[in-house]
Amino acid sequence: MAEARLPLSVLVTTKNEQETIGACLASVAFADEIVVVDSGSDDRTVEIARSHGARVLEHPYESPARQKNWGLAQCRHERVLILDADERVPEPLADEIRALLRADGPLADGYWIRRENVFLGRVIRHGGWESDRVIRLVHRDRARYDDRMVHEEIALDGPLPQLRHPLRHETFRSFDQYWPKVDRYARWGAQDAWQRGRRAGALTPVARGAATFLKMYLLRRGFLDGGHGLVLAGFSALTTFVKYARLWELTLAERRRAAAR
Repeated sequence: MAEARLPLSVLVTTKNEQETIGACLASVAFADEIVVVDSGSDDRTVEIARSHGARVLEHPYESPARQKNWGLAQCRHERVLILDADERVPEPLADEIRALLRADGPLADGYWIRRENVFLGRVIRHGGWESDRVIRLVHRDRARYDDRMVHEEIALDGPLPQLRHPLRHETFRSFDQYWPKVDRYARWGAQDAWQRGRRAGALTPVARGAATFLKMYLLRRGFLDGGHGLVLAGFSALTTFVKYARLWELTLAERRRAAAR
């Protein structure tokens, strides 16, 4: 007879993730419920998700944070593991989560989980990526994401425990897959910065991009990841450059509007 444990929901938000969703959901087959919140996929994402036993819900896209907050409210169980479609739960992490849900005593409202980030087939161990962690195992009714377009994070009071074993994050599988992500994150990052009152000059994109490269490649020793570390630092610098170039564009538009009054 299986040991009693608290039931677990898994929440995944998707849009055209047919290349990744199958492996993601297969890695959480141990969960009691899988909820996929899809925002209009026109590939095989929904079909693949249903083949893995997921309950697929359609919801118009607003922002990453709002999608996840809406999805949390749809989960049937109080304990929810939140994943992106390009993340996997390795067996050691799955065992740790199952053991936690079987344990006596109160659980925290949220748990940090480290991520192993994979760039073109290699786990990145330096450049700042080695310290990446996210709050993903949460109490459904107490966890909410801050309303940001990029790098949204759950807001919970107090120090939270961290699980021992990491998620695997297949962040960069090919340049064709990653390039739209660069532009999307740069656009969203500029919008977030603008809404927080930040502005940019013409030199800001160059200065910020160069600083990102130097920080990742030299200060955080990205060079120890070889060619992968070099290219990754370059991509990160490019993303930063485009973000601040977009913010500069917004700044110029604001100045033109002010001059026309």
